[in-house]
Amino acid sequence: MDRAAWDARYAATDYIWTVEPNRWLVAECEGLPPGDALDLACGEGRNAVWLAERGWKVTAVDFSRVALDKGRRLAAHRGVTVRWEQADVLTWEPTDTFDLVAVLYLQLPEAERRRALRIAVEAVRAGGTLLVVAHDTRNLDEGVGGPQDPAVLYTPADVVADTVGSGRELIVERAETVERPVEGAGRPALDCLVRIRRAL
Repeated sequence: MDRAAWDARYAATDYIWTVEPNRWLVAECEGLPPGDALDLACGEGRNAVWLAERGWKVTAVDFSRVALDKGRRLAAHRGVTVRWEQADVLTWEPTDTFDLVAVLYLQLPEAERRRALRIAVEAVRAGGTLLVVAHDTRNLDEGVGGPQDPAVLYTPADVVADTVGSGRELIVERAETVERPVEGAGRPALDCLVRIRRAL
């Protein structure tokens, strides 16, 4: 979907997803000491706001103006400050580095995904963490929900290949397919979850 299509989708309803943070972000990051965080392809900002509530200084980037406006309203409602930036994650160039870079459910074809993840790696400062969560390739046949186009689904091995080969000294701390319960569904959704630390 292009920018206009995403704007239309975000404008069609209050919040497409819940305003609560993603379960994997909470599980993987609630024990990290707050610092500078980047939420790349932040959508409506629920994860950026959650991080800000826990003391992180957050920059949130997305190409949808409508989504960012909704994120601003959520942040104001929750009484936190987030730096919102409208940009395409395929061309955005970070001017700083971050202790945490989160890329959640950015479903792109292989070449575009690789480009976005290389940008994410460049944004992680020494000692920092990169967290990637996505609808897993296996979800198409074994899970529930998510995109039905296999070209935009990927695996933990794909993420590792896209990032660890970037020339940075990266340490893979977790790379696996995880089950996410879905209310009312007969089986869980399958997510790709990768947590990588950049060496000091």
